[in-house]
Amino acid sequence: MAESENVDASSASENERLRFSVSLVRQGRHSFYTLTMPSNVLARTCVVSSRKEDPKHGFQRVLDEKRALEIANYIDTGMGTIPNSIVLSAQPAANLKVIGRGKTLEFSDTPGAFLILDGQHRVYGFSKASTQLRVPVVVYNGLSRRDESRLFIDINTKQRPVPAQLLLDIKQLADIEDESEGILREVFDSFNSDMRSSLAGMMAPYESAKSKITRVTFNSAVKPLLEIFSGRDISDIYGILNNYLSAVRRCVGPKWDSQVVAKPVVFRALMGLFPSIAQRVLDRFSGDYSEANFFEIVSGIFAGMPKNKLDVPGTSWVALRDYFEKRLRSKLTL
Repeated sequence: MAESENVDASSASENERLRFSVSLVRQGRHSFYTLTMPSNVLARTCVVSSRKEDPKHGFQRVLDEKRALEIANYIDTGMGTIPNSIVLSAQPAANLKVIGRGKTLEFSDTPGAFLILDGQHRVYGFSKASTQLRVPVVVYNGLSRRDESRLFIDINTKQRPVPAQLLLDIKQLADIEDESEGILREVFDSFNSDMRSSLAGMMAPYESAKSKITRVTFNSAVKPLLEIFSGRDISDIYGILNNYLSAVRRCVGPKWDSQVVAKPVVFRALMGLFPSIAQRVLDRFSGDYSEANFFEIVSGIFAGMPKNKLDVPGTSWVALRDYFEKRLRSKLTL
């Protein structure tokens, strides 16, 4: 337990000394202390040094107030639990001392006592929250500015974030999935698992894979279409899109590897084209969205198309969709 818990941190003066129980940890050529601090103490004693504010010596990002407010709201709604440690470097203003046979850390309760190496937005969020909580903290002492900069680089390059597609996949387990995310997940899973899927073997549900469709790509491409599927159940949405993509694969098969449709740019362009194709199927075939009827509409787009248009589709799915649209209009007959 921190020895300063009886101190009213909100009224502590800049000359006051705070004490916290710590453990010493040695890793490589560095040592640091682990402890917990009240969030208001962190907010009051920590600073950041950004490149914008200090071009010569600064190395951190400019604070994003919106992100900090999101953290504050997360804490104040009672949902907040942030177990990641804030990483600090003690500054001369802290006058840091280790006492009590190395078990207690003492420092001055003053602004600028610590420089934040990792966790600046969490600390900024703490300062905006009305709720106080205890926070895990790592404190380095005696670092040079070069050491601080190198640790900042290591912390922000060695840690790998959880893939966005995995987060989408487990939202259902966390019970934080909204209605559209639920629909997209089920449609994606149908494409991934159904033996009749036009995208069989082309889906990457958990992590990125070359020439495969991730949940992130799929959601970005299909979510804008949900409005036109209003009132349709999951099997209908999947069935119609599957028939459309099966027709496309029939068209591209003779000239291209049929898995070219899984290229993110191509897939997003095809989904962007879908409303125009579906409208023509509705008009010509009274809404019978069979593979054969889709094929009647899309076949003209790919007939005579230069091979490199899909082999090297570029980086803009919008440009590719517009190209498809132009070819579609040029094949229109009355």
